[in-house]
Amino acid sequence: MIPKLESVEEKYRRLVRALSDPAVIADPKKFRDISKERADIEPLIRKNEELKRVRADIAGSRDILADPHTDSDLKALASAELRHLQDREAALSRDIRVLLVPKDPLDERSVLLELRAGAGGDESSLFAQDLFRMYARYAEQKGWSFEVLDTSLSPIGGFKEAIAGIRGAGAYSRLKFESGVHRVQRVPKTEAGGRIHTSTVTVAVLPEADEVDVKLDPKDLKVEAFGSSGPGGQNVNRNYTAIRITHKPSGMVVSCQDEKSQHRNKEKALRVLRSRLLEIARTEQQQRIAHDRRTQVGTGERSEKIRTYNFPQSRITDHRLDENFHNLAAVLDGDLETILEKLFQHDQASRLKDARPSGEPDR
Repeated sequence: MIPKLESVEEKYRRLVRALSDPAVIADPKKFRDISKERADIEPLIRKNEELKRVRADIAGSRDILADPHTDSDLKALASAELRHLQDREAALSRDIRVLLVPKDPLDERSVLLELRAGAGGDESSLFAQDLFRMYARYAEQKGWSFEVLDTSLSPIGGFKEAIAGIRGAGAYSRLKFESGVHRVQRVPKTEAGGRIHTSTVTVAVLPEADEVDVKLDPKDLKVEAFGSSGPGGQNVNRNYTAIRITHKPSGMVVSCQDEKSQHRNKEKALRVLRSRLLEIARTEQQQRIAHDRRTQVGTGERSEKIRTYNFPQSRITDHRLDENFHNLAAVLDGDLETILEKLFQHDQASRLKDARPSGEPDR
């Protein structure tokens, strides 16, 4: 850990010096990039500085205890202080190890959120609508923007499919843990006999791609305009404002019809297409680098059930944490932070364990 810290400290000093360079100050983009890079590693620098102070205080307390001329009262105080300092040293060391684990470079990205009704028919589409609202409320609480990109309604008003863009600093770092199959157990409104049904909704959280991430060649795109339609095939807009884009190399098809402007629908469809292609590229890269790597929280395995919402018992079970939460109504109203924070901590612990050198014990 020490060589890594020394390297980070040297990098921090270089960045601080660079921010005083007139050439950097004169270049707003370079100044902004370097400032962000410094801000990213500053928490680690501050923790390490505190660790050094704590270790100096530990040495001082041990000197007091080792001195045969120290009176018993002072030794008792030094002994109590030493225990407190050692606990603080252990906590700081853990924090530093976590901060040294490389961050996901996409954590600060905005996201595209895609929900699709799964098993359960109409009840599944109604629950997809509930989840869509949950994420909208969570984004509102975080101060992020929530933009509906495309929706496909079921005959009874739920969502067969819904796509939204969530823009805000660190959105992906939190919401990436939501990728997977969400299961609901409840009595549907249409169930006369009061029987509990089980339905599923698939959630996909994709980091939003920039144009520089995924360059789309116009000759690889087939762009078609068509008339927007609502549930039951009713024609909502007789003008051809809806857009369907086919990416010829991959065969991927994206459509958008929520806007009244053909241009806006095309813009939104391209956002979705870029992000889906970026996700495919990332997945392929991860498989090439470590095809046998241990599955970690938040990797977005679509085939696995990650959470169950049990309405009769007002209970949510997150299967990755193996933990129950008894605030179902509040969570569906956007109060997701407690669950997401625990998933974040779980992910950090897993990443830290993977980064620890072979044979090094847990602390």
